[in-house]
Amino acid sequence: MSTLTPTAEQQAVVDAFTAGGTVVVHAGAGTGKTSTLRLLAAARPTATGLYLAYNKAIQTEAERSFPRNVDCRTAHSLAYRSFGAPMSARLNGPRVTAKKAAGVLRAPWVPLDSGPDLDPGTVASMALRTVDRFCHSADAEITRRHFVPPEASDHVDLSGLAATVVAVAKRAWADLSGPNGHLKPSHDVYLKLWQLSGPTLDYDFILFDEAQDANPAIADVVTRQASQLIAVGDSAQAIYGWRGAADFLDRVEDAHHVALTQSWRFGPAVAEEANVWLGVIGSGMRLVGSSHRQSSLGPTETPDAILCRSNGGCLTEVMAAQSDDRPVALVGGGDDMVRLAEAAQRMRVGRPARHPELVAFRDWADVQDYAEHDPGGSDLAVAVRLIDKHGPEAIIEAIHACVPEAEADLTISTAHKAKGGEWGQVLVGDDFRPPKDDPATGRPGPISREEAMLAYVTVTRAMGRLDTGGLAWVHDHPCVVDTVPATAVDPPAPERTVALPRARRSERFRDSGPLNVGTLPEPGADQVAIGP
Repeated sequence: MSTLTPTAEQQAVVDAFTAGGTVVVHAGAGTGKTSTLRLLAAARPTATGLYLAYNKAIQTEAERSFPRNVDCRTAHSLAYRSFGAPMSARLNGPRVTAKKAAGVLRAPWVPLDSGPDLDPGTVASMALRTVDRFCHSADAEITRRHFVPPEASDHVDLSGLAATVVAVAKRAWADLSGPNGHLKPSHDVYLKLWQLSGPTLDYDFILFDEAQDANPAIADVVTRQASQLIAVGDSAQAIYGWRGAADFLDRVEDAHHVALTQSWRFGPAVAEEANVWLGVIGSGMRLVGSSHRQSSLGPTETPDAILCRSNGGCLTEVMAAQSDDRPVALVGGGDDMVRLAEAAQRMRVGRPARHPELVAFRDWADVQDYAEHDPGGSDLAVAVRLIDKHGPEAIIEAIHACVPEAEADLTISTAHKAKGGEWGQVLVGDDFRPPKDDPATGRPGPISREEAMLAYVTVTRAMGRLDTGGLAWVHDHPCVVDTVPATAVDPPAPERTVALPRARRSERFRDSGPLNVGTLPEPGADQVAIGP
């Protein structure tokens, strides 16, 4: 394999690593963090290392490129031998219905002051959701803090409901973690058992990837090791706080901090758009686009990918593409939308929703009112309108008609699920909305940091052409000020023309000028391609 010639930023990371001690690498979008970690592994060829991958796909890719002194694993694969294998029959067993789970857990009926009583199946579902949250945490036992309140629960006695659900959740954990349980465990169950066991990882160093999204259970294991720790990630992409992740990069103590800001994924145009959102986030990082990637902003009427804010937004795009007879892939499969549509089917005929987020609603009309008028229901609004327009049966059929991404002409994804991906031409979905105006002043409301981070992830998926679509409003928001774009000189390299998919014109960019075709550097003989 060719030898990678490090940039000055990459060399600074290597120097910090070889000096010893904990190192935090703040790696912006597309800045070649994986290539940089390979440099670290090569810098200490006689030391044993662990590359802790975020998921199986990343692990498999890393195994092909890291040197032999580094073991590429996911946390789940480390936990499986001791705690997953003994429960393999249940892991691979059939699904357990809510009714059966309720019987196993002795889940009670729970009366509510507003809305229908909660049937035992719904209580069991809420308890299992509580167990999921416990599994993601570093906590030693299930408590009230793991209870997830349902939507529109202002008039629900949450203390009483939480106490009941937590009691059932403790019975669920005993069943799931025991040798003779009846419920089907998730893979996070044996990961949690592994974390609670206090494992020792016998490596000289640990390369902890995507550390900003660290599952607290995994982070707890990593921080207890004697190995040298190199935590790498991008705090501006810490978009999983809603499921318990706390930005590990900001919590590591006594660490040497270094940064990677030269992006190899896209050129200056996309980098400048990313820097707008980095400014909104409050990050001090600014990305430098590659001069060998002539990315551009403008219309993409035949995009490779459409990235949406919500599952409902994705479904809108899926149905539009299917109406044009385009093979379309939906990243993640759309299980959340299927569950919502199934809940709508039940609620329309007066049956319980059996959906953990909808248990406080009396009927579907209540859900409609909440989604349309309550600020807390904005994420549901698009999905609810789609269900009302097309019917839940059509929604379920559309999701089941999607094809694998390798067979698709168009990939559609939420921004959350697109994280880590990249496409030549990207269109931002219309369900990204600006903050509402302040009713007292009439001025635009503030942009939340969480939404700005999600926007940053979204715009940095494009390699060639970016249609900012539903996020174009940011340039008219008063929080955005003009900035001088970052600049850098890439190593000279011959160029080759890359034919991007044919561009269409969208209405909002009708007069924006011609589409620029990007160029990419050809790696030299002493250099391998750098990429995430």
